[in-house]
Amino acid sequence: MKNYLIMKRSSERRKLAPQMETNPSGFVLVKKINEAPMVSKTIEDNLRPYQIGPKLRALRLKKSMGLVELGKHTGLSPALLSKLERDKLYPTLPTLLRIAMVFSVGLDYFFTDERKRHIVSVVRKDERIKLPERPGASDVAYYFESLDYKSNERRTSSYLAEFEPVELEKLKPHQHPGSEFLHVMKGKLGLKIGLDDYELDAGDSIYFDASVPHTYRRIGKPLCQAMIVTAG
Repeated sequence: MKNYLIMKRSSERRKLAPQMETNPSGFVLVKKINEAPMVSKTIEDNLRPYQIGPKLRALRLKKSMGLVELGKHTGLSPALLSKLERDKLYPTLPTLLRIAMVFSVGLDYFFTDERKRHIVSVVRKDERIKLPERPGASDVAYYFESLDYKSNERRTSSYLAEFEPVELEKLKPHQHPGSEFLHVMKGKLGLKIGLDDYELDAGDSIYFDASVPHTYRRIGKPLCQAMIVTAG
């Protein structure tokens, strides 16, 4: 079991119980005490799923920042920061906020249970729902099914789209922020992006700026399907 669990500011020293001692960095460390070991273990078990230490380390490495440099920004010693990253100590909220401000993240970043983030998300075929591009419309150019709707923090959105043969004059251009990648899986697909027309066969792909108005239409009678990935 770890020797220390909770860190508090030395300014709170007068309010702390005799089992607490001050370390050289000016913080007070709370020792596990023999009289109530289960309390400390409960705290540790409930904090572990949040992976606070690994999240701190990931933020620091993402910025290519060393412990010494982070210490200069936060006023915390490199040794103390190292213990925080390795979950040898758990920071109080003011200490965590001081570090969070360096990386421009909020406290909520640290309090998402990693087990509930759905970093790995599986969507089964029979779980998908087919929806029209425009509910209630008589001329629907395509139907789509979300392939990643279970993921809570996705950076892209993926769809399986099935296209219909719609007359050119009835197509409704649409646009959205970011970019779009489309890969034709079956059939032949026609796209109009801005003023330009494109025809794609099965196996062809296209990437474009989705803020430009665009339309899709199936060419010919065979089934036409594509996978679409949007970002932004």
